[in-house]
Amino acid sequence: MRGIQTAFLPDGRRLHLHHGPIDLIIDAEGPGRAAALRAAATRFETVLEELVAELPLLRAPTGPQPEGAIVKRMHAATQPFRPAFITPMAAVAGAVADTILAAMTGAGDLTRAYVNNGGDIALHLARGQSFTAAIAGGTAGRSTIPADSPTRGIATSGRHGRSHSLGIADSVTVLAATAAQADAAATLIANAVDLPGNPKITRTPAQDLSPDSDLGDRPVTTAVAPLTAGETDCALSTGLAFAESCRARGLIHAALLTLAGQSRTCGMPDLIPSKDPCHA
Repeated sequence: MRGIQTAFLPDGRRLHLHHGPIDLIIDAEGPGRAAALRAAATRFETVLEELVAELPLLRAPTGPQPEGAIVKRMHAATQPFRPAFITPMAAVAGAVADTILAAMTGAGDLTRAYVNNGGDIALHLARGQSFTAAIAGGTAGRSTIPADSPTRGIATSGRHGRSHSLGIADSVTVLAATAAQADAAATLIANAVDLPGNPKITRTPAQDLSPDSDLGDRPVTTAVAPLTAGETDCALSTGLAFAESCRARGLIHAALLTLAGQSRTCGMPDLIPSKDPCHA
């Protein structure tokens, strides 16, 4: 398909797949590495086409059941958050990463592999393996995920990310069972870090910034004036409460929320380092 770019990065190891808005960095280890990378490139050929075919459904909060494999992953990842407003687009990056990883693991024997879609990461870890990821914001720096952890997906959202946010979080990083689940949760937790009605926050209808946005006329954050420590604490506390509710329901394993130099974490301390399961 025209427009698809496939090349190894300068390190000669990581595979770069690019098509339209989709940009993947892929690596794998194990005897099936070569076959897995070929499978990733082959599976990638139709990804954008599949998404475009069901785009109206992806941008709608409700509608008929999806047909495509990727869209089904997106739909499944976002359904548990209803009746809150969410569309399948909230899980698109993670679902694409999960899909490519599934093609890789199905093609060859791998000890470790990852698909990084703009910071949303799907992982494969065989027994005894681990993966160390850089965590945006806060003081965590890096988090190591061992094979015996249930986490196989990492995603980050916030108002400085690639998509518009209804909240004011600088970043929210989530660890979950899949990249699609982490992606959807990170979106809604970032939305929950907020100070409704605060005059320091500038908002603009999403459709004024992106006419085809799935958020429609919902006001998205475009600027935040300096906040007091109390305001920051209030916004983060609201987001943390929602993150904890997600964790209690089994939707996420851990989360790191950051805003204006402050951070809050919830979840497993061995996944996102902290002194306590919920640490301010």
